[in-house]
Order: sequence, then structure tokens, then C-alpha cells
Amino acid sequence: MAAEQLNGYVLHRRAYRETSFLVNIFTLENGKVSAVVKGVRGSKSDKKSLLQPFQPLLIAVSGRSELKNLQQVEPTGAMIRLAGQALYCALYLNEVLNRVLADEIPHPEIFVLYKQSMHALVVQTNFEPVLRSFELGLLDALGYGIDLTHDADTGQPLADNGYYRIVPELGCVYQGDIRLSGCYSGQSLLNVASENWDKDSLLAAKRITRTTLGELLGNKPLMSRELFKQTHFKSKGREL
Repeated sequence: MAAEQLNGYVLHRRAYRETSFLVNIFTLENGKVSAVVKGVRGSKSDKKSLLQPFQPLLIAVSGRSELKNLQQVEPTGAMIRLAGQALYCALYLNEVLNRVLADEIPHPEIFVLYKQSMHALVVQTNFEPVLRSFELGLLDALGYGIDLTHDADTGQPLADNGYYRIVPELGCVYQGDIRLSGCYSGQSLLNVASENWDKDSLLAAKRITRTTLGELLGNKPLMSRELFKQTHFKSKGREL
């Protein structure tokens, strides 16, 4: 079977058997692809050095099963250089994608979103808008997005001064003009929908995406989030 060439980024790499690696690569053409890289552990091969996160790659894989054989790999550009908070955020993006994406289902719109988010982390000093935009875009692309502009019961636009509860699989449901526990202001929801970020809309987006993504991620904690908590960033009151 001829090898298939794919453009992508490594999401995760781990030891496999005695001399190999198992890599999960997010590709433009085929979505997440799992592949065995044979005979590279303990060596100084180009494959080993290239199979790092944030490095754009062209890979050649073969095999009929979901677990492919990685035959060739070459860089298609410079590695995205990240440090500090940006690095932890990028690791978070990788881990979320690795957990929620099924194998070999193309998601070109998520691939574009991922690249945009990674490059935004390089230049932005406030990482929260980048993360929230990524999470919202990811949920929309996977079919779990929520209409944050209209009342689910009436179909009318949200009222700026109204308060709404988000009901799973339904949307925003009007609760009145007085804030109740677990509710969001119409203005903050509209700001989330338009990605007009301020303190309230960022907090609302985090609550919304944490709940919805949590259902997809399951109960296993995210390692990137735990690592972030262990750094000095925790003392600044920040979390992913």
C-alpha cells in the first residue's frame, strides 16, 4: 500500500515497546492520526528530533488499520517557539485536541483554528481570549456549540439587561431581570458570542466551555492544567 502524505503537528508522543514511539498527529487532511515510529528511541535519528510538538510537519504513513506506520517525516516550516504561560496554554490545546478528537475524521476548520491559536499565543500577552476563542470554535466545529444570541424558548434576541440560564441541548433560557445563581447576563453572553472580551465575558466563556468540554473530556484531569497550577502562575490567580 502506498504511503499517504499528510500535513500536521504532533499532539502527543510516548514510548511504545522497546525501541519505538507511538505518536498522535493532528493532520489537515485526515484529522488525528495515530502512528508507530519504529526503532527511534535512544537514537539520534531525524525522525526523533522532528517529532516534537509545535513543529509543522509533512509525514508519510501507511497501513490499513487505525494504527499507522510512520515512514517519513520532514519539517515544512520553523517550529513555533513558546515559553512561560504561552507554552502551558499550547500544551493545553494539544491535550484537549488529543482527548476529544476521534481518529481519522478530518476537521480542516479545527486545524486552521489550531494554527491561528498557536501563532496568537506567540504574540499575545493576555492568553485568556485566545483559549476561550479556541474552545468556543472547537465546540462549534464538533457540533456542541450553543446559540448565545437568542432565547431558546422564544427565538427572540437576548436582552442586554436580562439574565439567562444555559440548559444543556437547548440553549439560553430567560430567568428574569434579577441575577440568580448560575445565570449569565444577556450582555455577557452576547459579548461571548461576538468575542468582545472583557472580565465578565471571559468569565462567562470559561464557565460555559468548562462545562461543555468537561462532558467530552471525561473525569480524567488534564495534565497540562495540573502542571500550570504547580507553577508560579498560580500565585497570580490564573488558571487554564
